[in-house]
Amino acid sequence: MMAGEAPPGARRGGLENNERRLVEAAELVVRSLRGGGDTHTVAAAAMSTTGAVFTGVNVHHFTGGPCAEMVAIGAAAQANAGPLISIVAVGDRDRGVLAPCGRCRQVLSDLHPDVYVVVPAAAGELTALPIRDLLPVGFAPPADASRPRVVYFHPRHYDSIASGRKTATVRYQEPLQPGPVVLVFDDGDDIRHLDAVVERVESRRWHRLSDDDALREALPDRDALRAALRRQYPALADDAVVEVATFHLTSG
Repeated sequence: MMAGEAPPGARRGGLENNERRLVEAAELVVRSLRGGGDTHTVAAAAMSTTGAVFTGVNVHHFTGGPCAEMVAIGAAAQANAGPLISIVAVGDRDRGVLAPCGRCRQVLSDLHPDVYVVVPAAAGELTALPIRDLLPVGFAPPADASRPRVVYFHPRHYDSIASGRKTATVRYQEPLQPGPVVLVFDDGDDIRHLDAVVERVESRRWHRLSDDDALREALPDRDALRAALRRQYPALADDAVVEVATFHLTSG
């Protein structure tokens, strides 16, 4: 993805087919909870970087019990699924999609800091928001450098990255850090991914981006790079600070 470009459609509002498929998976589970009483009332579904879906239900008890999102996260961990890219919870009795509770938001932020959460939006619509937007001032534990982060790219960049022509990405207000990453290319229907390592992240002013930065982005010159950033971030000021992250693939 160039300049922090979001996967098409869903991540800027509304849902794409992958998010809809996730909601349908949770709805299917919650409809199966007949006779669960007040013990099992919510189902969750989570998607990994390969597009695999993992589900779970809550366990309500007076001593405390896990929310459905936590059970789904556990199911994904049991399958060694790696980082999750999206998650949703659906309530029984036609309550529909539910926003996660505060505890779930903190756990998701800690364990899957790049996950998108499907939540209710205006006029009965649904949208997918990054967990950092749902917990903007939450507690931030020390970063685990061994845990792969997720970096989202538009699918059109897959070939240039896989071939080694594109070895950098410029982001604005999208935090990146050195270490192992999974590059995710989501066209709304299918998901592809590449394993990589972010070598370094450098902050610089937008107007100081160079031709070398553009070449690492598989673009001809800095003017083309700046134009791409302007399209992606219309409110980008000339003195805005962007992050230039360079990376290399560890698998194809």
